[in-house]
Amino acid sequence: MMGLSGLKTWGHDVETHTFFLYLLIILLTARVLAEIAVRLKSPAVIGELLAGVVLGPSLLGWLEPAQAIRLLAEIGIILLLFGVGLETDLKRLVRTGAKSVLVALIGFVLPLLLGFALSYWGFGLSLLVSLFVGGTLTATSIGITVRVLHDLKRQQAPEGQIVLGAAVLDDILGVVLLALLVEFSTGGGISLVNAGKVLLFVGAFFLLAPLAARLMSLVVKRFDAVSEIPGLIPTMIVSLVLFFAWLANAVGAPELLGGFAAGLALSRRFFFPFGTALHADAGFAERIETQMQPIIQLFTPIFFVYVGLSLNFRDIDWGSPFIWLFSLSLFVIAVLGKLLGALFIKETWPIRWMVGMAMMPRGEVGLIFAELGRAGGIFSNEIYAGLVIVIALTTLLPPFFMKWYFERYGRSLVDRY
Repeated sequence: MMGLSGLKTWGHDVETHTFFLYLLIILLTARVLAEIAVRLKSPAVIGELLAGVVLGPSLLGWLEPAQAIRLLAEIGIILLLFGVGLETDLKRLVRTGAKSVLVALIGFVLPLLLGFALSYWGFGLSLLVSLFVGGTLTATSIGITVRVLHDLKRQQAPEGQIVLGAAVLDDILGVVLLALLVEFSTGGGISLVNAGKVLLFVGAFFLLAPLAARLMSLVVKRFDAVSEIPGLIPTMIVSLVLFFAWLANAVGAPELLGGFAAGLALSRRFFFPFGTALHADAGFAERIETQMQPIIQLFTPIFFVYVGLSLNFRDIDWGSPFIWLFSLSLFVIAVLGKLLGALFIKETWPIRWMVGMAMMPRGEVGLIFAELGRAGGIFSNEIYAGLVIVIALTTLLPPFFMKWYFERYGRSLVDRY
């Protein structure tokens, strides 16, 4: 077997045994660094992203973002958004009402407009690049937010309900924006006609997705009751997710939308028109979640490692004022854009600050935006690197500040309710 020095020559055609070695290195490195990140009270995604940076051209130069890994990474993105959709609870948004909507809308629109304005007028970037930069700043990682609130035992507290409701709406708005940006970058350019076409396709897709999921669930439930071979549920659900991804592309939407829609349609926490497939059988829906988690957790780290592999810090002119000014400016916008949304709600100041900090992590959702911009040739290496730095900082720092803030001001949160 070749040594690690031979990995530098990785081309488009990879021998089977060599590909196995690459995949082994990616999975193990991602897992080890993710474990270290979690033990250091950081999100696992930071460790997985760092694994790509360490293995890629930025540091060791052992691996490259080759085609075979890219395909696995795309499956990882689709399954990741399927998991986001599966965990989405629109009822939570309804329960928290106007406060969640206000936090979500301001936290979505403000970073988008400020990021666009800074890029377009401040740094002279093109219209499409500026839109992608602003879109990347709109993201909120519900997974990281939920983890921190769970650690603080504040998921069911008022601020927790507001944050989770806002994050649900933020996810939906982000996926629709992503569909628009993909159409602008790969289709007919930026126009109201193209935007209207995408919104029409997205609306029709979300209306049809639950019907298709209902038919599939009936088939899965019936065969699962009589099947003597294990693994029927994950096989059929992965098939459904891949079909939705293909269908989304067929109607003019990005494949990612298919994974998200499949998760929404199968979520046991969604009501009509979404979730009709499994609303009456919460036990079956829970089995789907349980059996799909290992598959999602296997593929999604490959995506984050691929993001790190695609980033070459050696090609960046770190002596240039642009990368520092660009990153710092976007970081300020990323923080203020989410924080200001929480300051407008009618709550005590401790709750406002907690809500604002909880909405800051960009995590995997922001990386999806950034990676699509890079893969589509929209971002230069410097712009891409600046965005990844901002995503990493806004993902890494808020959990620490939330825990510190709760330890210091937690009494006022508890006494409020």
